[in-house]
Amino acid sequence: MLTIFPRRPALLALASFPLLLSAQPGLSHATFENGQAAQNSTYKAVIRIPHGCDGQATQTVRVAIPEGVIAVKPMPKAGWTVQTTKTTYAKPYSLYGREVKEGVSEIVWSGGQLGDDQYDEFVFQARMTDRLPPMQMVHIPVVQECATAKVSWTEIPASGQDPHALKFPAPGIRIVAANQQVAQHQHHHGAQAAPTASAVQVIRAGDLEITAPWSRATPGGAKVAGGFMRITNKGAAPDRLIGGSVEIAGIFEVHEMRMDGNVMRMRALEKGLEIKPGETVELKPGGYHVMFIDLRKPLKAGDAVKGTLVFEKAGTVEVSYTVQTMGGGGHDHGQHKH
Repeated sequence: MLTIFPRRPALLALASFPLLLSAQPGLSHATFENGQAAQNSTYKAVIRIPHGCDGQATQTVRVAIPEGVIAVKPMPKAGWTVQTTKTTYAKPYSLYGREVKEGVSEIVWSGGQLGDDQYDEFVFQARMTDRLPPMQMVHIPVVQECATAKVSWTEIPASGQDPHALKFPAPGIRIVAANQQVAQHQHHHGAQAAPTASAVQVIRAGDLEITAPWSRATPGGAKVAGGFMRITNKGAAPDRLIGGSVEIAGIFEVHEMRMDGNVMRMRALEKGLEIKPGETVELKPGGYHVMFIDLRKPLKAGDAVKGTLVFEKAGTVEVSYTVQTMGGGGHDHGQHKH
């Protein structure tokens, strides 16, 4: 079924698609800006802290570094003191030809004042080693300490558990194989993504290049799901994504999510999504995305879901969405409130 943006309010409660459901800032999660990293690569971790704790200002932020993440360097932050704790690794790592036996196990920023009605970011750099399995999430616990209160984002989902069910989930980073990251790096620097990387699907339609369409597994009974991808316009004229379809849902829409104060708002783009000449638009959790509404069956990890995208100039393009685990694909839990 093809639906081109009917005029109706955006959904505000989704079973498997994260967004804010209330204006209570105390429940918005700590998250990573970029929820994906490759094995054997340097990763810039930007932790987003969207509030204080229970009405109080956050004065200390603690970040626990798990095994497999090495060469950690925190970024200094104006108005805050940064300290690190080191520990001996269970097994040495090799880093640029030298053996590394110990490293940072905790970063602590302290002495600041992040009001409950304020938002801030805390940054560190790290090396993601090949001991971190690809297609899995690495959870990094974060604790906010206030004068007399504390918020601990430290809950880690059990195998097969929906992370949305956790009240205080530890923010996660999805690990991908190194060849995937190479393809993405080339793409973001204007080169073509490597079509030989089996995990990266590239579809060309006229001047458009559609890279790695994916979705996320849904629990039984879910009626909505999201679709994500990157779209690059290599032509000299703009094009616009105006609709589409998917075999497992009755309604297809293109949406935008954006912050409105402490609340994430979602709306259907009735005029579609413009892809300007020479630009890449990324459809991802917490931003632009396509919605599959009125699901006929759950999406299961490993499935390939067939569908179409409809563009003003490129026309109808057949795509296949790779279904990842519920926690996969760099899930942005910070857009969700319980």
